[in-house]
Amino acid sequence: MKKILFPLAVLIAGTGVGGGAALATRAILGPSHGKADAHETSVPDLTFVKAEKIVAPLVFGDGRLAGYVSFDVELQVSVDDGALVAARLPLLLHAINLRTYRTPLAAGPDGMLPDIGALRKVVMTAAPEAFGPGIVRRAAITRAEPS
Repeated sequence: MKKILFPLAVLIAGTGVGGGAALATRAILGPSHGKADAHETSVPDLTFVKAEKIVAPLVFGDGRLAGYVSFDVELQVSVDDGALVAARLPLLLHAINLRTYRTPLAAGPDGMLPDIGALRKVVMTAAPEAFGPGIVRRAAITRAEPS
């Protein structure tokens, strides 16, 4: 009988101590607000605006031309800004062209592989110039191939 009562008493005592600790923590820190709920209410509806067939030079780190890359990018923006971004895509292409010839984008032994991370960085640094700060949330390179 003692062999059964002792583990049962330990289980009950552990539950009491754990529950008391949880109540004390809640009393000290206050009620928690779910991060997912707060995040979902503050994020506006987002959409993607596609910019197709952008051609950029593949440049080595030393400035030599390795070839060209053709890539597509999709820009994540709020639904309210979608029309503005679509209308100003030529300004984005201009800003990208001003940066790509001096940015090392060539990767691989022969330089014919585009550095996707560098392409994305070029687009994200060009976006505020074309659309204003904070309009483009993310840039996704959806296709990149040497041309």
